[in-house]
Amino acid sequence: MKQDLILIGGGGHCKSCIEVIESQGRFAVAGIVDLAERLGQKVLGYEILATDQDLPGLVKDYGLFLVTIGQVKSVDRRRQAFETLKSLGAELPVVVSPLARVSPHAEVNEGTVVMHNAVVNAAARVGRNCIVNTCALIEHDAVIEDHCHVSTAAVVNGGVRMGEGTFLGSNAVVRENVSIGRGCVVGMGVRVYRNLPAGSLVKH
Repeated sequence: MKQDLILIGGGGHCKSCIEVIESQGRFAVAGIVDLAERLGQKVLGYEILATDQDLPGLVKDYGLFLVTIGQVKSVDRRRQAFETLKSLGAELPVVVSPLARVSPHAEVNEGTVVMHNAVVNAAARVGRNCIVNTCALIEHDAVIEDHCHVSTAAVVNGGVRMGEGTFLGSNAVVRENVSIGRGCVVGMGVRVYRNLPAGSLVKH
């Protein structure tokens, strides 16, 4: 029997998450939380049925939630939503596409979604509330801290450490054993060869 799951955020990333959830077959989307002006609208057939103000009641009624707010430049909204849900006692499961490969020797933590054709290899660790997007590769012994987004087709090579709240753009590549500080933004297609201090913005 599928477990009911409430999604937080009804934008484009939510659509991608719904595709993964439906493919996985473990959960049933019970509804979406978004802005008041969007109440009653539907995202891929699922109703926006509540706002943030309704979360305490929803947590009592449902219990299972996934943050489906996207993350590009800023992690603040995703982090805040996750922390609010945790403070209310919600459970945030790991959602993994059946088309992804997560090594049994890897660790993926609560609230993280691993999208279609992504790979999380042996001895890698992915923190809480992360996005491992479509076709992303996280190699052996890499550490992805909480609230990170590894974008579509990005490559995190072996032994890399990505600090909390960091965004790695589509097709970006991080050289092995490089350390990226917390809160960094690495643009699309960038090659990272050296350590980056916290808060770095790298576009080229």
